[in-house]
Amino acid sequence: MSHIALVTLVVRDYDEALAFYTGALGFELVEDTDRGDGSRWIVVRPRGTEGTGLLLARAKDEAQSASVGAQTGGRVGFFLHTEDFAGDHARMRAAGVRFLEEPRHEAYGSVAVFEDLYGNRWDLLQPA
Repeated sequence: MSHIALVTLVVRDYDEALAFYTGALGFELVEDTDRGDGSRWIVVRPRGTEGTGLLLARAKDEAQSASVGAQTGGRVGFFLHTEDFAGDHARMRAAGVRFLEEPRHEAYGSVAVFEDLYGNRWDLLQPA
């Protein structure tokens, strides 16, 4: 069986991205390996999961730098599922995560769009 193991997220700075994803979003650090050339292999994922992780990749040139925060053209590109929408929403707000809307309760579940530290849009979603 195949599955998507990692999704690359181009970031401005390794340490600020790592602090946001592990601090504000509560992700766990899976790997942080120095590659010897000034780059690092950093993988984070939601705490307690074994699924897809994010590879935090520092932009290497102007073209990559221009994509930071706009990897999905302004659309919601990432979907963070939760089993405790209200608790995670409150914890993330307290940690300074910027939500773009008030929580909505739709037929498919509870959802609110937020931005990561670079402006990439995410759904915090508790499926119905």
